[in-house]
Amino acid sequence: MSREVRRAGGVALTGLDGTAVMVEAAVSQQLPGMAIIGLPDTALAEAKLRVRTATAQSGVPLTDRFLTVNLSPADLPKQGSGFDLAIALAALAASGRLPDGRLTETAHLGELGLDGGLRRPAGLLAATVAARALGFRRVMVPEEAGGEAALVPDIEVIAARDLAGAIAWHAGEPDGWRTVAHEAPALDPQGPSREAVAAIDMADVIGQPEAVEALVIAAAGGHHVSMLGPPGAGKTMLASRLPTILPDLSPEDSLTASSIAALGGVPLATLVHRPPFEAPHHTASAVSIIGGGDGASVRPGAITRACHGVLFLDEAPEFPRSVLDALRQPLESRVIEIHRARLRTSLPASIQLVLAANPCPCGNAGSPDTAEECRCSPIMRVRYLQRLSGPLTDRIDLRLTVRRISSVLLGTHDESRPSSAALRARVVAARRHAAARLASTPWSVNAQVHGTWLRGPAGRLPRADTAVIDRALARGALTMRGYDRVLRVAWSISDLAGRERPGRGEVAQALLLRGSDAS
Repeated sequence: MSREVRRAGGVALTGLDGTAVMVEAAVSQQLPGMAIIGLPDTALAEAKLRVRTATAQSGVPLTDRFLTVNLSPADLPKQGSGFDLAIALAALAASGRLPDGRLTETAHLGELGLDGGLRRPAGLLAATVAARALGFRRVMVPEEAGGEAALVPDIEVIAARDLAGAIAWHAGEPDGWRTVAHEAPALDPQGPSREAVAAIDMADVIGQPEAVEALVIAAAGGHHVSMLGPPGAGKTMLASRLPTILPDLSPEDSLTASSIAALGGVPLATLVHRPPFEAPHHTASAVSIIGGGDGASVRPGAITRACHGVLFLDEAPEFPRSVLDALRQPLESRVIEIHRARLRTSLPASIQLVLAANPCPCGNAGSPDTAEECRCSPIMRVRYLQRLSGPLTDRIDLRLTVRRISSVLLGTHDESRPSSAALRARVVAARRHAAARLASTPWSVNAQVHGTWLRGPAGRLPRADTAVIDRALARGALTMRGYDRVLRVAWSISDLAGRERPGRGEVAQALLLRGSDAS
């Protein structure tokens, strides 16, 4: 019996980042047993019992000597049962039961059942994407997950029916496995959103034309929005319909959004191509919004699950101040940096943030159209809105005031109310206009453009057109960040109008939409 070290490929996920793991197995002249080393978690450490039983049930028992299994690199924490298949195949190769010619060039992803069956591990799509980036020639996955892995182009997918099928492929036998070809995936029109896109439409919104147009501007440029208004004014209705006017995701963004959705353990039959929508409750913790986990694993938060879509915080002042302020850095960088004692990783967080708030605790402040007067004192109103910190609100591009609709509008049907499809066509045209202008830059939408470009030779507007925001900046009514954000919104208004560049009117409108004291 050969006592050489045998290796099988695997992938360790930390968030969406993948690391190539070589599962090493060696036999030593000791009493029968198995040890797994290399910082496994509890589920992974229990693999030795699953592997020994599954191999016996599959008719290829392991050696009757001691097996040492090392997960290299040994200083990287590993978690989950997705390494079961790689451990079993490396152990069988070390036991002399399996040829090892293709073990190291294949990423093996699968959990073993005691009967030798294979199950899909959580995060399989993300692991397949990582395997391609890490240079593996192919992935071997459970048969039930073959279609999901094949959504990733440019990597061979072997779908094994069970452990016996995986052994048969490595042994060059034809039964128990199949190759799954990549095909252009059917598109999922709903994405991971809880709302069915076909069931809601912007045409449902009554009597809020200014707010609808502001959301179109936000969608065209990828801008953040806040809405202030009394209960029943339609803030939630407007926010939930923002994804319906956003364009379909690009192939790259679609793969990212799908990989994030797959981390939750739900199998995907198709790629997500519509922007996701997340609306956490105001009792959510910072970890549930930002993401985190224990010292060995990272779980994405709502801001990552909403990547390339919309994160809606209803009743925003009711969220803990620490949760809201934790959003400040990712709104600028569009990534979340997770630091723990034993790991460090980053998660994507390219979102459109939508905040909704009442004007005061009772919700009736400044609403002359309500029969109930505001019962809050001035200091209560100020303290309530001050729960949204200045640095956070400074990062909001469009600040809208939404009022209750008149009873005269109820029961009417206005044919002129635009549908989501019509508004989305305008947004798509505006984004194409912006993409053509930004083709030589690393950005594709206006919200991503750096201030140095906006104020530099390529994007600088004439002083006559920016005079209103220049004055606001000079007297301290605008910060430098706010100045740049007004310019970005002005470019989005210009793109919607099909103009080459914004003029004085677009800049003034952008400043008005910001709700600044300068306006």
